[in-house]
Amino acid sequence: MQGTAERADPIDPILSVENLRTTYYTDKEEIHAVDGVDFHVNRGETLGIVGESGSGKSVTARSVLGLVDEPGVIEAGSSITFDGEELTEKTEREMERIRGGRIAMVFQDPLNSLNPVYTVGNQIREALQLHRGISGSTAKEKAIELLEDVGIPDATRRVDEFPHQFSGGMRQRAVIAMGLACDPDLLICDEPTTALDVTIQAQIIEYLEEIQARRGLSIIFITHDMGVIAEVADRVAVMYAGKIAESAPVSELFANASHPYTEGLLASIPGNNVGRDRLATIEGDVPTPTSTATSCRFSPRCPKAFDDCRTVHPKLVPVRDGVTDHTAACLLYPDDEPRTDAVETHRDHDTATEETER
Repeated sequence: MQGTAERADPIDPILSVENLRTTYYTDKEEIHAVDGVDFHVNRGETLGIVGESGSGKSVTARSVLGLVDEPGVIEAGSSITFDGEELTEKTEREMERIRGGRIAMVFQDPLNSLNPVYTVGNQIREALQLHRGISGSTAKEKAIELLEDVGIPDATRRVDEFPHQFSGGMRQRAVIAMGLACDPDLLICDEPTTALDVTIQAQIIEYLEEIQARRGLSIIFITHDMGVIAEVADRVAVMYAGKIAESAPVSELFANASHPYTEGLLASIPGNNVGRDRLATIEGDVPTPTSTATSCRFSPRCPKAFDDCRTVHPKLVPVRDGVTDHTAACLLYPDDEPRTDAVETHRDHDTATEETER
């Protein structure tokens, strides 16, 4: 989280994702939920993934863990490398050892993540036994320690209580404790603070920061809330309709947002609309990507769209010459080139991609 050096290049990546494509094949259509996504996570840092509902954030996270349900398929050519190992080549049994062990996930709704008929302690002990071989009284002591680590008071008593006896914030902390039980190297948090009030939200973020500092965790933090991203992330990937629209260190993104979609997200933050009668909004909805992109998917909603945006598919390029840590998938960039030259940069890449796929 913030405090880690802001790094764009993969200096020491624990996770590298390249050309990730996850498609859902239904009777009526193909849904390209994740459509050629690239990102990496360095050791000990937090990558924030932000975007509206339907942008592909959660499917990206589930793809990393191999948890894509039918009729979803991770397409051939996708690469997910974790600590030097290619996860797309693993069997389900091999993934089970990694999933929950070296990579843990905290889901948005803790009530659905916890089994209502077992105590919270039992569920933490199960994870300890499955992934670390710890059982009996040792496992119970470790479960109590984990609950204390995430700030649950009177953990010795609470460990024997059921999920319905916990408040919403405490349930979320218990789910985080379950995720940390196996001492993972990477923690994926899928909107873990969305349903919480701001006070509990701040506490959860603080706990994650403390735990990350103690354990050297790498974190992917998924949210639609730009305010939370400002608090937790070292780098940010902005997703839209299955693609990354912009990527930059967090301070750079907030100071110099480049993609019109990112600008719209930042403009809609209540704190940026003080004194106005209405919040700024982005008109329209995120489209369902039912085909491979041949244009800018944001163009129907974009206030800066021009004719080429409807016929040329933009790639991620540096926002200006010499910049490597700030990229945007927009025909306006690089912005230090004439527009016609910038468009041709994207058009040439689009043509080369089509020839490669034939």
